Amino acid sequence: MKIRIALLSCLLAAAAFAADISGKWTYEQQGRNGAMTVTMTLKADGSNLTGSISGRNGDTAINNGKIDGDKFSFDVTRQMGDNSVTIKYSGTVAGDELKMSVDAGRGQPREVTAKRASGT
Repeated sequence: MKIRIALLSCLLAAAAFAADISGKWTYEQQGRNGAMTVTMTLKADGSNLTGSISGRNGDTAINNGKIDGDKFSFDVTRQMGDNSVTIKYSGTVAGDELKMSVDAGRGQPREVTAKRASGT
């Protein structure tokens, strides 16, 4: 019984140290028609990360979302005409910023910093 209590205490302590990624985040990105704001709505549940990203093409759900301490990753699959494109996001949570690498599979990944939207 003592071992179970100790294990539960360790698990709760680990959850307490997980970064606070839940909420709305925004960053600017250059597109064909100029700069646009990308909004991400994220929700952490243990090591699982869910949510969506919105931009010019509307909302898209994230897939394969994971969070481990201050590190996170997820994928977004978008339809572009007859093609499906998967974009991979990964990075770290640092207070009210997400330092991310965004890899669309076309050359070097882009490095972006998202900021927590006020009020979230």
